[in-house]
Amino acid sequence: MFKRILIANRGEIAVRITRACRELDIETIAVYSEADRESLHVKYADYAYPIGPAPSKQSYLNIDRIIEVAKKSRAEAIHPGYGFLAENASFATRCMAEGIVFIGPTPEVIDQMGDKVKAREIMKAAGVPVVPGSEGILTSEAEVVKTAEAIGYPCMLKAVAGGGGKGLRLVRSRREISSAYRAVGSEAASSFGDPRLYVEKYIERPRHIEIQILADKYGRVLHLYDRECSIQRRHQKVIEESPAPGLEDRTRRRIGRIAIQGARAVRYVGAGTLEFLLDQEQNFYFLEMNTRLQVEHAVTERVVGIDLVKAQIEVAAGGYLPWRQRHITQTGHAIECRIYAEDPENDFMPCPGKIEGLRLPEGLGLRNDCGVYEGAEVPIYYDPMIAKLITWGENRVEAILRMRRALREYQIRGIKTNISFHQWILRHPRFMSGDVNTGFIDQEYRSTSKDEIFPHKEIALASAAIAALHGEQENTLGLLAKGAAEQSKWRERGKRNALRLVPSFIPRGWRRS
Repeated sequence: MFKRILIANRGEIAVRITRACRELDIETIAVYSEADRESLHVKYADYAYPIGPAPSKQSYLNIDRIIEVAKKSRAEAIHPGYGFLAENASFATRCMAEGIVFIGPTPEVIDQMGDKVKAREIMKAAGVPVVPGSEGILTSEAEVVKTAEAIGYPCMLKAVAGGGGKGLRLVRSRREISSAYRAVGSEAASSFGDPRLYVEKYIERPRHIEIQILADKYGRVLHLYDRECSIQRRHQKVIEESPAPGLEDRTRRRIGRIAIQGARAVRYVGAGTLEFLLDQEQNFYFLEMNTRLQVEHAVTERVVGIDLVKAQIEVAAGGYLPWRQRHITQTGHAIECRIYAEDPENDFMPCPGKIEGLRLPEGLGLRNDCGVYEGAEVPIYYDPMIAKLITWGENRVEAILRMRRALREYQIRGIKTNISFHQWILRHPRFMSGDVNTGFIDQEYRSTSKDEIFPHKEIALASAAIAALHGEQENTLGLLAKGAAEQSKWRERGKRNALRLVPSFIPRGWRRS
């Protein structure tokens, strides 16, 4: 087993990996940018080294600097977490060249699965169902038009090196192709340095289902069942759960077997995830493979009872997986809410700043994967996710009710978060019934402006200003008092709504009972 591991990441995932290492009696090395000098993951690790300025390219994506720190600190292995360098084949290759173990699959597998066209070809050859689409890379707008008309509209233009919701455009007719073609190429070039793209048939009202894979170096490959990841905004997941609600048993068994076939086809080692689209008839199609730990790995851990980070480390150290497929079962139901520093009422804009107050929910069946503390600064330079809240129940209803209670207790002051947005989702009849798809938020959510929340505020202030202008001091005080009373009344109403876990914004087409 390793004695010292460098964690090439930040935030809550760096803290989560550090905890697993401590339970394995492994020392940890944190790396940090200038913006993260006082971050929780820095304080929590055994050792910490600066790696550069705040921008990611100069710090967390700086391969030379990270390798330099790994050698200086005598780290035997590097855990990349997710994001940043986790799916960078060049980084994995460099680690191997320097005699440092990369905790993840081989560079060849990362490269194959990072190329979406190549991944489709490999999975198709392995008998994994894939979405109908182009046979290879498309190099011109004319080729895109020809392919789109052959498979039929609507279709998706996708970047070959895409990921994280970037490099995607939905096209419903020929007249939309030109703008989508330019947009995908430009976004892919700037985000991934690779403008190549391909086309896939768009599945109407699909669900996003994931299968967790775990494999060792000796040929044992296991699936750890399914996750529902359909609640998304801008192709970024917001809420995940396991098991996926409404997934038929025969579909669950088949998709698990198919995922193992896909993992074996590339000789996968470590923890990974195969993602599928599920249509209304429970037909599923391969979407992509993530060759790393997923953000939502905690819900799988909770229902199968396996620590995925520890398993990753033990496999990377040459260990065997001690389980067989028949040993893996799902117990109960788990839900995860991603806590973002963002404003749902302002198009989910990031809201960096200082956390002036923080109270985490507690109690039976709760898990907090948190990357901040009271007094910490949320920087503008990175993804705005600051924590994950996970609840478990004996069934889905109990897990949802427990999450509602936990979100009600969750208090963060100083910055805006999406906690009330989660409360709305968990109250929505469609979510409660399991009737979800990847378009759920776009279909159901509409934020309400502050003017609609406090309709009497402007009237009260304007009346007070007019009265003051005429020197009616006594009347002014009365109007101000009336205005204050109106605001107090609306605040009290807001508090009562909060106690019912109803947020201040109401989506279109949804009524309170």
